[in-house]
Amino acid sequence: MNFVALGISHNSAGVEVRERVAFAPEQLSEALVDACAGVNLDEVVILSTCNRTELYAMVPEGDAPGARRAALIDWMASYHHLSTDELQRCAYHFTGAQALTHLAHVAGGLDSMVLGEPQIFGQLKSAYAVAQEAGTVGPELGRLFPRVFSIAKRVRTDTAIGENPVSVAYAAVDLAGHIFSDLSVCSALLVGAGETIELVARHLVEAGVERIVIANRTLGRARELAHQFGAEAVLLSEIPSQLERADIVITSTASQLPILGKGAVEQALKVRRHQPMLMVDIAVPRDIESQVGELRDVYLYSVDDLREIVDENLRSRRQEASKADVIIAQGVNDFMEELRSLNAVDAVKTYRSMAERLRASEFDRAQRALARGEDPLQVMARLSRSLMNKLIHAPTTGLKKASIEGRHDIIESASALLGLETEADSVSEARDDDDNPELPLSADATDSSTRTLQ
Repeated sequence: MNFVALGISHNSAGVEVRERVAFAPEQLSEALVDACAGVNLDEVVILSTCNRTELYAMVPEGDAPGARRAALIDWMASYHHLSTDELQRCAYHFTGAQALTHLAHVAGGLDSMVLGEPQIFGQLKSAYAVAQEAGTVGPELGRLFPRVFSIAKRVRTDTAIGENPVSVAYAAVDLAGHIFSDLSVCSALLVGAGETIELVARHLVEAGVERIVIANRTLGRARELAHQFGAEAVLLSEIPSQLERADIVITSTASQLPILGKGAVEQALKVRRHQPMLMVDIAVPRDIESQVGELRDVYLYSVDDLREIVDENLRSRRQEASKADVIIAQGVNDFMEELRSLNAVDAVKTYRSMAERLRASEFDRAQRALARGEDPLQVMARLSRSLMNKLIHAPTTGLKKASIEGRHDIIESASALLGLETEADSVSEARDDDDNPELPLSADATDSSTRTLQ
C-alpha cells in the first residue's frame, strides 16, 4: 500500500513552528490541489489544527520513501515560506501499515495533547470532506478513511478512554452534573474572565446551563466573554446579590486576596432557604475562603481537589489506551488483509474468464456431437475428459518446469493454492473408510444397495 503520512505535532514541534505551518481553512482547497501537482501525489488529505498539521497521501508506485519525504517537506516549506532544514528537524514520516496505524491513533484521540479528547475525530472528518470537495480523494483514500473512522468509533464505544474529564475546567462542570440532576434549571456565577473561565462557560453551555453570569474586575472583558455564550456581565461588586440566585459558583481570578468570604455566602444561603450550592475555586491563591466549606449547604472544591480527580481520570484513560491499541492493531491488520486480497482480484477474473471460454467451447462441441446422434454417455465422457485436460494443462506445465528448476517454493505454493493437501487428506480418509468393514452404511447407501440387489 503506497500510503504515507507526514507532519508535525505538539509531540515534535513547539507552537512557534506549528502556527507557521498551519493551513487556514480558506487555504485548504487550494493547498490540496497544489500538493497533488507539486509533489505528484495521486490522492491527498490535509489535517491542520492548533496542535498538528499532517498530510495523508497515496503516492505513485516505486517511489523511494526518503525521496518522497524530502519532496513533501520541500513542498510544505515552500508553501509556507519556511526553511526546509527547520521542518526536517521536527517532521515525522510514516509509510504503509505504520502510516495507517498513526492515522487511526490520531482519529481515536490517542496521539492528542489531552489523551482521548474527541474533537480531533470531527476535525479529521472535516478535513476528509474538504479533500473530497477539492477532488483530491480517489478510490484508495476513499476506501481507507471510512475504515479509519470505523476503527476510531470502535475505540470510543468499546473503551472508556473519553468518559472521564481530564481538564480542570471540564472536571468542575462534571462535578456540577453529579450534584444537580438537571443542569438546565441551574444558574451559574463565574468569577473571572480568563481562559479557564472561558472554557468553563463553554462546557456549561454544552451541558445545558441556560443562565450564566460572568463577574469580573473590568466590565469590558466580562461583556466580551458574556457575548460569546449569551451570558450576563457584572462587576465584582455585584457578586453578593448574584450569589442569592447562583446554584453553581466557579472562580478563577488573579486576586491575591479572597473575593468570597464565609459571611457573604452564609447570607446568600439564608435568602436561598438553604438550597445547596456548588462552589469550585480554581484560583491560586484561592478566591474563596476555606471556612466557606464549613457551611452545611455548600459543596466547596479547590483546584487541588480537581487535580486529584483529573489525575485519577488520566490514569484511567491510560489504562483504556492499551485496550484501544489492541482495537487499532486488529483493525489495521484486517484492512491490510483486505487490501492484499484485492491484489488477487484481477488474476481471479482472468482465470475465471479463461475457464468460461473453455467450458463454452467444449459445451458447443458436445452439443454438435449429440446433434449428430453420437452416444450421449460417450459425449459426456469426452466432454469431461477434454475440459479437465485443458484446465490442468497450464498448472501441470508450470509445476513440471518448477520441478526441473528446483523451485520447491513454487510447488509448495501451488499445492496450497490448488488444494492438493486437502485433496490428499480426503482421499486418505476415503481409503480408511473402505478398509474398515465395520463402519455402518448410511441410509442413502443402504437404499442404493437394496435397489441394486432388487
